Amino acid sequence: MHDNHEPDNLQLVHLLRAVTVDFGLRQAEFAARNGMHPTDVRALICLLDAARAAEPATAGLLGARLGLNSAGTTAVIDRLERLGHVARIRDEHDRRRILLRVEPAAIRLGREFFGPLIDGVLRVLDSFDPAERDTVRRFLTATHTVFTSEPHP
Repeated sequence: MHDNHEPDNLQLVHLLRAVTVDFGLRQAEFAARNGMHPTDVRALICLLDAARAAEPATAGLLGARLGLNSAGTTAVIDRLERLGHVARIRDEHDRRRILLRVEPAAIRLGREFFGPLIDGVLRVLDSFDPAERDTVRRFLTATHTVFTSEPHP
């Protein structure tokens, strides 16, 4: 996988790409096993990330994060709701606003499939000291910023 003639930094870029490709393949496998489209899995991840960040998960937020128009976003939400993975609920503070919530059964389904992978990554991270984990965190955060701030070609 590694070309010994490539600079170290470029090898790291290729390794990061390989990890993201493998993760995407696992997401597609999860989607296929559970009657979903790969976009549905990305939508669930976006909604779970919003919940962790205490952000109100609306259709607008989901569409923006997935790069979908209104019709595409509605189709994803409808599919996930039909499958019992997402619920539309009224915002307690603004009854006009509809929020999206990932249902507990969907969270359990994701944990059953992705749990062993997450546990494996956590074991790897446990082998790093705090300074090394901080370096990994800085790298991934900065890389994420590059991908989210660069205009799409």
